[in-house]
Amino acid sequence: MSDNIEIKCKDLLQKSRNLLAFSGGVDSSALYHILKSDNIDFDIAIVAYHTRDEAVEELKYAKLLSKKDNKKIYILDVNLKESNFESNAREKRYQFFAEIISTNKYNNLITAHQLNDKLEWFLMQLTKGAGACELYGFLDISKRDDYQIIRPMIEISRNQIMSYLKQKNIKYFEDISNSDIKHKRNYFRHEFANKLIENYASGINNSFKYLKADIDSMQIPKIYKIEKLTIIDKLDEENINIRYIDKTIKELGVLCSTKQKREILKTKNCVISNKIAIGFNNNRIFICPFISCKLNKPDKEIYRVYKIPTKIRPYITKYNLKEDTISYLKNK
Repeated sequence: MSDNIEIKCKDLLQKSRNLLAFSGGVDSSALYHILKSDNIDFDIAIVAYHTRDEAVEELKYAKLLSKKDNKKIYILDVNLKESNFESNAREKRYQFFAEIISTNKYNNLITAHQLNDKLEWFLMQLTKGAGACELYGFLDISKRDDYQIIRPMIEISRNQIMSYLKQKNIKYFEDISNSDIKHKRNYFRHEFANKLIENYASGINNSFKYLKADIDSMQIPKIYKIEKLTIIDKLDEENINIRYIDKTIKELGVLCSTKQKREILKTKNCVISNKIAIGFNNNRIFICPFISCKLNKPDKEIYRVYKIPTKIRPYITKYNLKEDTISYLKNK
């Protein structure tokens, strides 16, 4: 038991090989010790961005913990430009995690997202304009191609986490950049999310549960997957279509902005972030990694007959998925 903090997905984690995304900050330090006290086996991965002097001490602390508790530690040193730092940092971070997981056969990536993070996301999406799926934000379990992202503390408030750290006398580091409200996320955190959760944590948690139940009751399209190609039966409701498109794109390692979602629904045939190809026909939506590949005339004719979008064809050709794809479309 972890005393006063009960995490989600504990039984699943106890039966799996896990990698913890660690930083030495408030949330990941607490989660490290909760997992340990709950007899959950895990190793850690840390990314050093070299943007703060304190990062050197944080890395030393991570190495010390891993050595003391006999855990593997994976370290990525990266230097990024200031422009689009948060987006680029996230992309580098998750590429690093995915490579570790693939090479070392982990089942799950554990992250220390908590209730305040979830409400920050909700509020940010609310001000941009979003549907139910975008507002809901983080799931406790998100599936990727080869692993799952698990967020065991997603219903735990930051105040509960701070109390746990103080009660257990656990060392942690404060990232001073998190106090700078010129960053949008920090602004929402300090001006709204923290204050709301301090007074209404129970109600907010319940609201997210009701929202999730409403989302789960929506119409669900039939989905076919082979390799990294996904074919989704197109529904009349565009909000549901874009939810499943967004989920699939995330599984391929790319976060889709609101602007990009609008582009997808408007063009029905585009490439997102130069990485993901999306194409619609009358009845289906096709999603796969974007690549270039020369096609022969017979293949072009087959693809035309079965109305496979042009940007999807090179991936099917290169990875020899033509027969399986056509077989699926024939049987529909």
